Amino acid sequence: MEKDRVYKGKVKHSGIFDFKAFYDFLYDYLMDSHYDVFEKKYGEIKKAESKNLDIFWEAKKPMASIGKGPSKYFVAQIQVRYTVLGLQKVKVKRDNEEVSMDSATLELDFTADLIKDPENKWDGPFYKFLRNLYDKYIIKSRIEDYEMEVYQDVSEVINAVKAYLSIEGRWNF
Repeated sequence: MEKDRVYKGKVKHSGIFDFKAFYDFLYDYLMDSHYDVFEKKYGEIKKAESKNLDIFWEAKKPMASIGKGPSKYFVAQIQVRYTVLGLQKVKVKRDNEEVSMDSATLELDFTADLIKDPENKWDGPFYKFLRNLYDKYIIKSRIEDYEMEVYQDVSEVINAVKAYLSIEGRWNF
């Protein structure tokens, strides 16, 4: 297996929002984008009035071969690490109605990779040599297209996250 890093970045948000709704939104967004999402880690540290969370997701989808269907040689992977500090329930007034929301500092670290040969079928010195030739000279432009597609996927996810958090932050509380 070989990984080509396509993107690495962060999104930060501090304020009032509904964490569970955001969590569900991001999960559903990735699933709707044909990624399988796996929660690899969930850590929670409770403080007196609040808690801190450390969550790690790995989302994967096979890249579609042109005119064929899912490829077994290429897989897109987006990893998301949630760091949530000071998560606590707060009561706020929204449209003259009292509602329960969350207040926290949320930091999301995103990485996106194009994984080649995820099943290690081209393992061993001779096969790796052949794979490097194949990747470099025969399918170079396809790899570049797939890397651009993975980059566009993660960019769309990040834009959706920013829009969601921006809309949540606009309410008059």
